[in-house]
Amino acid sequence: MSHFSTLRTKITDAVVLQNSLRDLGINVKTEADMRGYQGQRVRADIVATLEGEYDLGWSRNSDGSFDLIADLWGVAKKHNQTELINSINQKYAVNKTLSEVQQRGGLQNANVTLVLQ
Repeated sequence: MSHFSTLRTKITDAVVLQNSLRDLGINVKTEADMRGYQGQRVRADIVATLEGEYDLGWSRNSDGSFDLIADLWGVAKKHNQTELINSINQKYAVNKTLSEVQQRGGLQNANVTLVLQ
């Protein structure tokens, strides 16, 4: 029986996700197996290698978005899973916004202030 859960996300940019994970000090692998309960492994497009025996993974859907895959019980043994996932989502949102602004040429000599509510 698998202990992995799959959660829909609004994440669509693999490069921004990988950079966001690295910004948070998390090691990243691509096209790799992620670790779960009792050594179970699941293949994911992007894997966040966490401290302990459990990882987070993201797999791309046909619509271009990514699903988050994790053994949430296992992740919670070493991490506050809600805080961890929220911090990843927040870092992704900031980095994605900055990326979009840069692509449109809007960061030359500009100050950008993001307000999170």
